[in-house]
Amino acid sequence: MEWDFCGYATKNDLRCDDGRIIRKDAFKPQDGTKVPLCWNHQHNSPQDVLGHAVLENRDDGVYAYCKFNNTPSGQDAKEQVKNGDIESLSIWANNLVHKGRDVVHGVIREVSLVFAGANPGAFIESVMAHSEPMDEGDDEGIFYAGEGIELYHAAEETKSENSKKEESDVADKNDSGEKTVQEVMDTLNEDQKTAVAIVIAQAVADATDGDEDEEGEEMTHSAFEKGAQMSYDNSYAAAKEAFADLLDTAKKNKVSSLRELVHSAFEEEEELMHALDLKGMEQPTIRTNQNYGFRDPEMLFPDYKATSTTPEWISRDMAWVTRVLGGVKHVPFTRIKSLYANITEDEARARGYIRGKQKKEEFFKVIKRTTDPQTIYKLQKLDRDDIIDITDFDVVMWIKGEMRVMLNEEIARAILLGDGRTDEDESKIKEDHIRPVVKDVPLFNVIVPVTVAADADAMDISKAFIRAVIKSRKDYKGSGNPTLWTNDDVLSDALLLEDAIDHRLYKTEAELATALRVKDIVTVEPMEGYQIEDDKKTKRDLLGVVWNPVDYTVGTNKGGQITTFDDFDIDFNQYKYLIETRMSGALTKPFSAMTYYLVKSGE
Repeated sequence: MEWDFCGYATKNDLRCDDGRIIRKDAFKPQDGTKVPLCWNHQHNSPQDVLGHAVLENRDDGVYAYCKFNNTPSGQDAKEQVKNGDIESLSIWANNLVHKGRDVVHGVIREVSLVFAGANPGAFIESVMAHSEPMDEGDDEGIFYAGEGIELYHAAEETKSENSKKEESDVADKNDSGEKTVQEVMDTLNEDQKTAVAIVIAQAVADATDGDEDEEGEEMTHSAFEKGAQMSYDNSYAAAKEAFADLLDTAKKNKVSSLRELVHSAFEEEEELMHALDLKGMEQPTIRTNQNYGFRDPEMLFPDYKATSTTPEWISRDMAWVTRVLGGVKHVPFTRIKSLYANITEDEARARGYIRGKQKKEEFFKVIKRTTDPQTIYKLQKLDRDDIIDITDFDVVMWIKGEMRVMLNEEIARAILLGDGRTDEDESKIKEDHIRPVVKDVPLFNVIVPVTVAADADAMDISKAFIRAVIKSRKDYKGSGNPTLWTNDDVLSDALLLEDAIDHRLYKTEAELATALRVKDIVTVEPMEGYQIEDDKKTKRDLLGVVWNPVDYTVGTNKGGQITTFDDFDIDFNQYKYLIETRMSGALTKPFSAMTYYLVKSGE
């Protein structure tokens, strides 16, 4: 078999960084299978594929014979492996079947070169040099991925039998001359002891995940896939207590190195986690992979600062509200009665006299309409504790400002369009108390359908709308020069109209207003998507309203003006705030509004 390097993709019966233990023959069905060789489990582009690996199932794990491809990334990786820069292998597998922490079945989808693997036995065992495999005794050695990377030279692997002795206590030296656990611990300061204890506890916690049998889970054995942050407690007392438990574990299991202590801690995981309960503790972060500067720089960052003293409201465009409320006519009474005499009929015309004939009397109708008031309000409440605790701004004035703004918008909406609630809604502003302009009777509001073809586009609709407004202007009997009230979509489509040589017909809103024979154009956000019913109760898209607010009368008695009230509920320790008005409103001049809606042929 021709290959560039080979080694163990994963080994059996070793605890991986994610707490899993791969058992013998877990990947046996893939013996002889060819899978992609990738870089660091990246699958985003073809350049991430460095070659392929042929898998061989062995008693102690899965062996991989790897061949690089001729792509630039493949050849770069080949040189890095040959030079010893990359030392570890890792697998990506899915369709996993667990028994507790044990992986008993799965499918390896790819093998990757990584900086450090999660399986302690996954390593590059041999590298081809000039198309020849390395001898086992060559000085390049064997690379292992575990707690850091260790290089064992051939000359260092055999140790004298005379140097070995029994391990009787945790304070004794081990065979390799490593410091005992106690000696290592004595070199640490309090912060370092705390960090070590928490790192071990966190590793135990990670290892306990997935105790139940699971199938279909994915596994990527790369240390860089795991989070790099651990939580720890600032309390030295909790750290010392946890550390004492670690030392007890070491003595109980007769371990002599820090590495053995970590592995033994897994066997005492329940006792350890009981001694070091991380839940409920204040948990700043520790950057375990940072080896420069100082840890936890976030603790020295300045506090967050608001860009304004009060929260900014997210609201609809309210400019039209001011135009409506500032333009309507106000009277100091709420029961509005309108009397009209229709002198447009032939019976009201003057007549010519013929000698000897009897003269005929003039005849015309008198029309009356009355409108009653309704109370409109907003109610809010705040806990007194919250008012006291909010010290950055005056929360009461802030909430009262919101109440006034929203009350004004609701009144203006009721005047122009109606509040949109159903008749059954108890919060509805009744339309016989505040009469909406667009829904008023034909005596006051002239309905003008804008008819277009069934397949008409935005340009066709705009042209038809402009034509309808200009042609129907003769029916307007309101005061002065009116305003067009519409939505942004209708206005934008009209401004985008072009002639045959792609020149815009109306360069500004003022030019469009002049063409429409109106004083100005005001956009109303609640008009977007608004529909009204025609005489056949069919809903039609509203295009706009030509209307002068001075022809709409709002009546308010003394005491019925917009007023605010404060109250304190002693039982619930709450302040309550009320803003309300009692008013009536209606068009009081015949034919003073023109409402335009869209009709497509065939509808």
